Amino acid sequence: MKAITIKKLLAMCATTLIFVSSNNVVATEVKNNVLVLMFDDMRFDTFSYRGGPVNTPNIDALASESVRFDNAMTTTGLCSPSRAAFFTGRWGHKNGLDDNVALFHSRLSKLPNTEGGIIKRAADKGYMVGYVGKWHLGHDGPKQRGAEFTKGKEHQPKNHKVRPYTPYGRPETVKGYNLGKRDENGEKKEYFKTLPGTYKNTKTAKKVKDGKSMLAVAANDSRPFFGVISFHQPHPPYKVPEPYASMYDSATVELPKNHAVSRDYKPMVQDGIYWPWHDTQHMTDSDWRKSRSYYYGAIAMVDRAVGEIIETTKALGLYEDLHIVLIGDQGSMLGEHSLYDKGPYAYEELMRMPLLIKSPNIKAKTVKRQVSMIDLAPTLAEIMDVKPDGDVDGHSLIPLMKEGDKAEAGQIDSSLYAYEWYNGSWFGIRAVRTPDWKFVWYPSDSRDELYDLNNDSVEMKNLISSALHVNQKRKMVELLADELMKVNDPSLERLKEQYPDIL
Repeated sequence: MKAITIKKLLAMCATTLIFVSSNNVVATEVKNNVLVLMFDDMRFDTFSYRGGPVNTPNIDALASESVRFDNAMTTTGLCSPSRAAFFTGRWGHKNGLDDNVALFHSRLSKLPNTEGGIIKRAADKGYMVGYVGKWHLGHDGPKQRGAEFTKGKEHQPKNHKVRPYTPYGRPETVKGYNLGKRDENGEKKEYFKTLPGTYKNTKTAKKVKDGKSMLAVAANDSRPFFGVISFHQPHPPYKVPEPYASMYDSATVELPKNHAVSRDYKPMVQDGIYWPWHDTQHMTDSDWRKSRSYYYGAIAMVDRAVGEIIETTKALGLYEDLHIVLIGDQGSMLGEHSLYDKGPYAYEELMRMPLLIKSPNIKAKTVKRQVSMIDLAPTLAEIMDVKPDGDVDGHSLIPLMKEGDKAEAGQIDSSLYAYEWYNGSWFGIRAVRTPDWKFVWYPSDSRDELYDLNNDSVEMKNLISSALHVNQKRKMVELLADELMKVNDPSLERLKEQYPDIL
């Protein structure tokens, strides 16, 4: 076999390394290319493949070839901590990042450099690593961990003193809304806005363009490839250009049962105005419908972006052997419980996230068991055959991907969630969820939450003080204690102090 032939084969398929011995015997070592498509504040319930209101043909097509994890849970309903858990496979009390970074009131500025995570592990293994778009774990973090191709504002040279983002001007805007004022075209830009121009002028399109460049580099590199394209969409406020701004008629948008309901017997921390736009008293049902319709438009635009990226991988000859992970870092509130954006709570709309994993030679299927954001690092590590970099809290999803729910038959189906800090304010929240029940512990409040998810899927009736559910509360407190013990969470001692009659 001639050297030029080997070079061509390597360029065509970065998943296979080819070696030629002295006797011309060809040996191959399969290397797995991985592409992560990450989205910001993307809810689990909007896509057409889930029966949602938005037509998402490209994401649906990917779902038809993927393992669908329909009960995937984030670790934290907050961008930086959830992303830190994704890349490290460790909870915040271990990786050192349990709050947002570089924002108003934040204590933290970055994920510690000692936390190399899956990016450094892949780079150390010899992968060509690329990162495009939102990182939100400290300036230029992917490059410091070995990424060779980086694009986006966070990855540019830092030539100035970094100060946290502070929302000057925005309190006055929301104050105006409370006085009956509106922005141009009757919109409320802190919640929904029509952007000028077209899709091609958006930051989403720019990330797609940069992502295509990264994929082209990967296709012509002989090494295996690990890449991330991370989008800011559909993070609130929901801002999209036409035709996405008017794609969904707000007059026909259906509102959920828990829309704008009063929070009866709920923890007081949920009433906090942590950002100016959390003050939603001025929002009418019409405003909420409008926000929701713009969110739907953002999802439709995201679907277009996914379609363009998938087509690029096919054109470059990467798709067939490519592992693709589509994931949201957490959900978002669209008026449920009169809440907007995110905050210190564990409602389904925030806690749940979309997760698809397309993997060559693994048949498409739907997994109903709960899985966690914390499980992605060990899953990617197994796919790429990279060495551990210390304690990892999650577990690989490969058995579930291959065998479906039966792979974990007989095991407790539970998921752990935490909300330690929110931009410098401490809450220490821990939650545990099973398919039937959810318990949310608020150590900084005097009231916890207990929900019967079978009979109250929208979490309106807090049963924590119900005399009829004492035994169930006991079981859930014990389950939470078990989950905290597994990951050596120091908050366990405080849980024991607050529930001495149970633990």
